[in-house]
Amino acid sequence: MLDCFLDKVKKHPDKQFIVFEGSCFTYRDVDLQSNKIARALSLDAVLEEGDTVALLMGNEPAYVFAWLALAKLGCAAALLNYNIRSKSLMQCFSCCGAKVLLTSSEFRGVVEEVLPSLREQSVSVFVLGQEEQEEGGARVEGVKTLSSGKIQQASDQPLDPQLRSKATIKSPTLYIYTSGTTGLPKAAVINHERMTLAASMQAIAGVTRDDVIYIYLPLYHTAGFVMGLVGAIERGNTVILRRKFSASQFWDDCRKYNVTVIQYIGEIMRYLCNTPKKDNDRQHKVRLALGNGIRADTWSEFLERFGDIRICECYGATEGNVGFVNYIGKVGAIGRENFIHRAGNPYALIQYDTEREEPVRDCRGFCVKVPKGETGLLVAKISSRAPFSGYAKSPQQTERKKLKDVFVKGDQYFNSGDLLRIDNEGFVYFMDRIGDTFRWKGENVATTEVSDNLIMVECIEEANVYGVKVPGHEGRIGMAALTLKDNMEFDSKATYEHVKTSLPSYSRPRFIRIQNSLDVTGTFKMMKVKLVNEGFNPSVIRDRLFYLEDKEGYIPMTQEIYSSITDGKLRL
Repeated sequence: MLDCFLDKVKKHPDKQFIVFEGSCFTYRDVDLQSNKIARALSLDAVLEEGDTVALLMGNEPAYVFAWLALAKLGCAAALLNYNIRSKSLMQCFSCCGAKVLLTSSEFRGVVEEVLPSLREQSVSVFVLGQEEQEEGGARVEGVKTLSSGKIQQASDQPLDPQLRSKATIKSPTLYIYTSGTTGLPKAAVINHERMTLAASMQAIAGVTRDDVIYIYLPLYHTAGFVMGLVGAIERGNTVILRRKFSASQFWDDCRKYNVTVIQYIGEIMRYLCNTPKKDNDRQHKVRLALGNGIRADTWSEFLERFGDIRICECYGATEGNVGFVNYIGKVGAIGRENFIHRAGNPYALIQYDTEREEPVRDCRGFCVKVPKGETGLLVAKISSRAPFSGYAKSPQQTERKKLKDVFVKGDQYFNSGDLLRIDNEGFVYFMDRIGDTFRWKGENVATTEVSDNLIMVECIEEANVYGVKVPGHEGRIGMAALTLKDNMEFDSKATYEHVKTSLPSYSRPRFIRIQNSLDVTGTFKMMKVKLVNEGFNPSVIRDRLFYLEDKEGYIPMTQEIYSSITDGKLRL
């Protein structure tokens, strides 16, 4: 994709590439600025082709400059989620083996919290763009400044292509972090081949070089970075980059910058539909929405309100080897079966026992395909054509995502962890997620990570974390069933203070349920199905319930609060 970018620089150097907060950068501007950063960084950091550099930054042009600079130096980039902290943050370095961390002044404090651990791993830290005089006081050992002055003094001449001469289509170029059953981030390995394939999503959806795409999803995500930014490079179009999503500013931005293509996750569309209606709701140039996770009712409501916008819903996992595209626009579907696709990349929906949390196998020990119209676990055959690269330095986690002896002895399939349904017309529908991960606010939440954090609170003995459905909301919101230590009461204040400082907002349990004991299976696995089905209704549950109120912390759950949530008066 670097070669693709340089090709676009040659073809239209003066075309707008990135527009950000009133500033505009052409393709040539971005090329020259990335040359400067690459040269400035190489003066202070010892980097060789094939090394990995971690990026901990928010959405800003410097993120793009830095990534391209690393690519020109022959380095892979590990895209860190800026919401994670402490142990999870250090796990990211253990996964990818990054030798250097590039961050911005915005996240300097976050980095300094884990600086002793970074020093132990011999990670060099550079604060990008911060001026020397901004540092204030004594220098912090282990943190260097790559100031704007240093960068601007560096040469903007092209770097020698020999710096990346050993790269092949199979070489790692990105590490994107995904949450899983371990509760700690895992680094999905994205090689050049996979990134090119994922970036082609815009082309498949019909995006052209004349389009203007609006990117506000975080650049540490596959959607924002690969399908959005890198896809824009592949097309050669213009990116309107925003730091964070704003429902109130969304359509004003689209009108101001003549946006023609938007990205979304299901929650985003609902947020837009929940904004106050305006007379100019249909006055925009947006013609295409590209994304995943939109519910059928939100889909219909969005089109009715905002006009004739083609929604291209797609499905795929960062590390997965199978995907679908709803190129027809069937409301509610994530794609449609295609004979050629299935022949080249075999996949199946198989029976799954949600109580035992494992696939159903027949008397021969093989998995059982579900009939058309029934829900099943999506699995995809692992082959040279559809490889599964797995997770960096996590062989056990990589193996857990593989199912063996699925239909014949010796075969291997990727376990998507998703329950899908295919109707008689071949349309594919997403039904649910399985295992220890659920999705809320567009983020994956690993239950074991949340549980591990909760049991650090003095009064809590055990924690069973799960996701429950909330009317009118996509995904599942976090809930925790807790047992307390002997002769101790639930300390709502201490629990709130702990989750507030140790977990990102989307991972914090919104509901707490106090139990005398937690139900476990015969193999001592915590049982979640009954808890999930019971939800958070105080008229159904006899156990004490608490609700996380944004300003007050955990307060007793009442029928009035429950009714406000289910009626849509209280938004979560």
